[in-house]
Amino acid sequence: MNLFRPYSAGEPQRDARGRLVGIDRYQDVLGRNWKRFAGTGLLTILGFAPLGLGTAYAVLSSSVLVQLAACVLGGAVAGPFLACLYDGLLRALRDAPGSWRENTRRALRQNVRGAIWPGILTGLFLGAAGFAGVMLFFWRGVFPGLGTILVYLVSWLLFFVLATLYWPQLVLFEMPNRQRLRNMLLFMLRYPLPVLGAAVLQLVFWLLMVLFAPWTLLLLPLVGAWFPLFAALFVLYNKLDEAFGLEARIAQAFPEQTPQYDD
Repeated sequence: MNLFRPYSAGEPQRDARGRLVGIDRYQDVLGRNWKRFAGTGLLTILGFAPLGLGTAYAVLSSSVLVQLAACVLGGAVAGPFLACLYDGLLRALRDAPGSWRENTRRALRQNVRGAIWPGILTGLFLGAAGFAGVMLFFWRGVFPGLGTILVYLVSWLLFFVLATLYWPQLVLFEMPNRQRLRNMLLFMLRYPLPVLGAAVLQLVFWLLMVLFAPWTLLLLPLVGAWFPLFAALFVLYNKLDEAFGLEARIAQAFPEQTPQYDD
């Protein structure tokens, strides 16, 4: 998949592990795994269907109680599927072996319990933000002011920051949530620009999806669930590995997941 590849960039460069770097690494991971990403993305969309349908019904009925129930129940269903998406993307970024079906089944089984409460919190934000967005920008007679728009966008930006740093820890490590939150804060302080860039990438993608709807809905089954998250994790992956020792810890605990490279 030759997306954004500069063919005049010269001979591809590799790091000490034998991996391509930069845009060549992006193309390599995407080219080998895009079908897996698309499959996991479709599963994630199906997992979020109850939340989406419940939110749509709540908006049409203007019922906050319906919205609350949809967020809790829909988020509980969606959480394990979102964890599965993060797991699949991170496996691809570290070149972990294994078939898509086997890895997906294992990810769902391992995260089905731990992802319920984070899924509920995610559902509460997504449902509330979606409900508020429709009320503010579509069903209101007067368009909201600049301050309201900025607050709304900043809330989404903060959500993407927190989600992008929390879910990888959930799917990779067993630790208390207090430790995960502490790690998130320290990581943000150490790498503020990459974290902000990863969040902005996701925010811009979803803004374009909303602004150009309904035409962009045609792309949703193909790239909507996984592509912005893949781009964000690609930006952050080396920093995450450096800060948390992802690959060293995984190789120690699960030697069968260690990738092998040809000389």
